[in-house]
Amino acid sequence: MEQSCASVVVTMLSSCLCVSSSPKIVLEKHQQRMQTKTFTKTSCGFKNSPSPTKSSSSSRRDSSTRASIHTQVFATNNKSKSKQALVDEVKKCSLITAIKTPYLKSGKIDLPKYDVLVEQQIAGGVQGLVVGGTTGEGQLMSWDEHIMLIAHTSKIYGDDLLVIGNTGSNSTREAVHATSQGFAVGMDAALQINPYYGKTSRAGLMKHFGAVLDFGPTIVYNVPARTTQDIPSEVIFELAKHPNFAGVKECEGNERIRNYTKNGVTCWSGNDDEAHDAKWDAGAAGVISVTSNVAPKLMRELMLGPKPNPKLRDDLIPLMRWLFKEPNPIGVNTALAMLGCAEPVFRLPYAPYDEKTRQEGKKIMETVGLEHFVDAGDGARIRDVRDDEFILLDEW
Repeated sequence: MEQSCASVVVTMLSSCLCVSSSPKIVLEKHQQRMQTKTFTKTSCGFKNSPSPTKSSSSSRRDSSTRASIHTQVFATNNKSKSKQALVDEVKKCSLITAIKTPYLKSGKIDLPKYDVLVEQQIAGGVQGLVVGGTTGEGQLMSWDEHIMLIAHTSKIYGDDLLVIGNTGSNSTREAVHATSQGFAVGMDAALQINPYYGKTSRAGLMKHFGAVLDFGPTIVYNVPARTTQDIPSEVIFELAKHPNFAGVKECEGNERIRNYTKNGVTCWSGNDDEAHDAKWDAGAAGVISVTSNVAPKLMRELMLGPKPNPKLRDDLIPLMRWLFKEPNPIGVNTALAMLGCAEPVFRLPYAPYDEKTRQEGKKIMETVGLEHFVDAGDGARIRDVRDDEFILLDEW
């Protein structure tokens, strides 16, 4: 039975989220956006196409079939943009936030607080969002939650910034299925990681990325510290021949980035503390940032100012180092709870910074200037969240 994208998203919404209060100003902006949107029940574009989740013959379909599926999806959700135009738009994006996913005390996704964060990203001049990335804890989401959040972001905010869905997986089958769904519900581009833990060969990498590139604009993500496998430059150069290849989020330093950019490959730094020099010295397009969750305007000034700004870089380094004192997203989760922009709720295995580290962060943020930080709608201030106020969930 054919099911519309709208009904799929409604089903996901009912199972994935609850609502909570949000600041009046953000609610008003949200309502204004909703009033300008036209919601129609349209087919997801797969009516005459085999499901990418089925095994046997459908799992062996060739690239032309995948391209045909993507053409239908793209026509449904991006009627005013050609594929190449969208790839070029992605390449021009200098400041992309790996957006945090806030939670209710139940552990469900807190969409009103998420909307507060996104509104402040837009106001701060951020050009794109990665939804459900490592920072957004896609690894702790069900795929229903994941696609719901991509759909929500695309539908409400797709006119204001690029929506990049993290639909990668160490299973090619899952990556293909999630990527097809992500484009069906309106994302502009996909972020794709190489298979982690169950590592594969170079030939396997080419097949894995080739399977998802056919669906639409794609940023390949190289972060060996998490995957334990570095994507060789030769693989990136080969993937760059694909028309949907937008570039690479590279975490292996600015020399690697410089080698790519001088050979025509678009790059984004995956390391906030290296991003300024990546942009101004190594030729990167910009950064996919964690720090911009809490200080979007300062990150915009750092990455999109008229000239290099080493003083601002140096001023922000202590904040960046504090945010990454423990594995991401522990630092940004703690910071946003302290700023009142997220409930102090953690899905395990993540746990907040201890009291001493939180006080260190408070001093750092005060030194930078609280007026530069996101807030909960009642003015920028830092809350002293007690240890017993943090909620750590082992099920949700």
